[in-house]
Amino acid sequence: MLDITGYIWYNIQVMRTIIKKYSKIVYILSAIIVCVFLTITFTACSSAADEPDPSPSVEPSTPTPTPSTPTPTPVPLELVPWSGPVEHLFTHEVIAWPELAFNGRTRQGGFDAEFITANEFRAILQSLYDNNYILIDLNDVWSEFTNESDQLRMMRNTLMIPEGKKPLVISFDDMNFYAIDIPYGLMSKYIIGSDGQIWAEGFDPTGNYVVSQDLAAVTILDKFVRENPGFSHNGAKGCIALTGFEGILGYRTQNDPSDTSQAFRLNRMAETARVKPVVDRLKATGWYFASHSYGHIGIASASLARVQADGERWLDEVGSIVGDTKIFIYPFGQRLDGADQNVPGPALRFYAEELGFRLFASVGREPYTQIKDSIPAVIMDRMLVGGRTLRNSRERYLRFFDAADVFETAVRPDEYGTDWGNNDDNYGGDDD
Repeated sequence: MLDITGYIWYNIQVMRTIIKKYSKIVYILSAIIVCVFLTITFTACSSAADEPDPSPSVEPSTPTPTPSTPTPTPVPLELVPWSGPVEHLFTHEVIAWPELAFNGRTRQGGFDAEFITANEFRAILQSLYDNNYILIDLNDVWSEFTNESDQLRMMRNTLMIPEGKKPLVISFDDMNFYAIDIPYGLMSKYIIGSDGQIWAEGFDPTGNYVVSQDLAAVTILDKFVRENPGFSHNGAKGCIALTGFEGILGYRTQNDPSDTSQAFRLNRMAETARVKPVVDRLKATGWYFASHSYGHIGIASASLARVQADGERWLDEVGSIVGDTKIFIYPFGQRLDGADQNVPGPALRFYAEELGFRLFASVGREPYTQIKDSIPAVIMDRMLVGGRTLRNSRERYLRFFDAADVFETAVRPDEYGTDWGNNDDNYGGDDD
């Protein structure tokens, strides 16, 4: 039988001899093993740290924009009642590239008369801010009430604004990005960037795709308010007046009864789905909408049947996307009142009593409002800000800005002249 105790003792002696003889080699091998182990562990940890967040994310459909300027914290001001007039200015989408608008083509005169450039708009905003104007929501100025005869009528609210400020409404007509307008230097649509903000996209004069917040009216005003929060009361921005015959905001959401193809139907559904988040974001950030009629029709000359069909179609195709609105902005500045402002015409009665509109804005030279006695409606005038008024009505607009300071002489055509006077004959009451 094997002597186990002796066997174990013998092997221990052998191991001691080996360790003593090769101790340096053992230590070196041990060190190498430890280093390899630490290297593998460190590499694994580093790789895990570099891996992206595994939570799902939506790929942005637009280039990642430059981070926006942080919003300064406004200084709280005492609110006081305002009983004076509420000024109302309007314009159209701004011209991003004047070299395309003012190059001698057929519609140059119209763009010069009715539009302003992006740089002019920025200068006007700065002047309005410097002159202590503050943006308000037109819907906050007026309210419905029921009179003693149980009839709906309109009344002006007690408007509370920061002390030292003057209320101002700005509206923008035809912000649809018509296909005929885009080649004259406009951007092509509003989108939502990967930062969740509104951006504008288009193509520059050389055909390069551009995404910017400096070349379209909405994004310029948004950016200005972010940098100057005291320019907006309760977050108000502006009123966007839309037609519907060529979609809205650059998206072709219009229906065409003559095209019953599946391709048209699917494209319209897709465009409607794309624009809804843009509309929602605009409304969440102080913008609100108005009807500009569906087909930009001449209200004064259209039959009552046409006015009715047009109004109902706007509600069906545009109102269904932008939501309820009580504001109607007259195409061409024409009123629905009829020959006598004190006697509402049938078209105005239809819009107020059947479609639910309450605030009706035309075009004039000074602030003007009238509350109708026989229907729930308020009529008012707006003042155009365009090349024609910049050139010819400087004195009339001095309380807002000095046209001589904001007018981009270097890019505007020379043939229309600039007298910097107050020539009402060239005022241009008709809205394009």
